[in-house]
Amino acid sequence: MAKITLSEDKKLQLIDKIQKYFERELDYDLGQFDADFLLDFISQEFGAVYYNQGLHDARTIIEQKIELIGESIYEIEQPET
Repeated sequence: MAKITLSEDKKLQLIDKIQKYFERELDYDLGQFDADFLLDFISQEFGAVYYNQGLHDARTIIEQKIELIGESIYEIEQPET
């Protein structure tokens, strides 16, 4: 798996969300530097879990669609004489 990389804009958005969460839920003022390190840790340690779940979900949807296509093809099959 390739390393998960985020655009600078997306990373700043996530850092802001982490900071707001800490303030709202924990009544703790987490600085941007610490929030950045926390985001890197979460991405490194948990990112693959979420990535793999996304792949699993996508695979399930594709398998369902392929089954529907197979059924549709079977329905239009012509009898052989």
